[in-house]
Amino acid sequence: MCEFCLLREEEEDEGGAAAPKPRTQRQQKFSRNYTGPFSKTPDRLFGMGLIRLYQLTLSGFIGNSCRHIPTCSEYGYEAIARHGLWAGGWMTLFRVGRCGPGGTSGLDRVPDELESRFHWFTPWRYFALGRKEA
Repeated sequence: MCEFCLLREEEEDEGGAAAPKPRTQRQQKFSRNYTGPFSKTPDRLFGMGLIRLYQLTLSGFIGNSCRHIPTCSEYGYEAIARHGLWAGGWMTLFRVGRCGPGGTSGLDRVPDELESRFHWFTPWRYFALGRKEA
């Protein structure tokens, strides 16, 4: 279940005569993009800024047509924040490619850490990150 559904269920469960629960820090700072810790290097901030610019401008014209959860722009934002512009950029590029006709769909999370076989000089290996295991 996604975090948005969990928040909605918590709000519905609070109904009745019970005293309202104090909101946690995570609930107060609601954002669709990644809000976890990451090193704020210039390349990461530049890449995240480009994606945020896309989200605020062009995303509204393209429409809500992403087949994955989280959406491709949210995935790209988190991938660049966690893994840097080079690795996160390749992960985002391959994710957008998988989102087209004949591609995958469903829940596709950004990995917390990359395996040792992922190097800067082998960007084609990032393509396998979104494949479903049979």
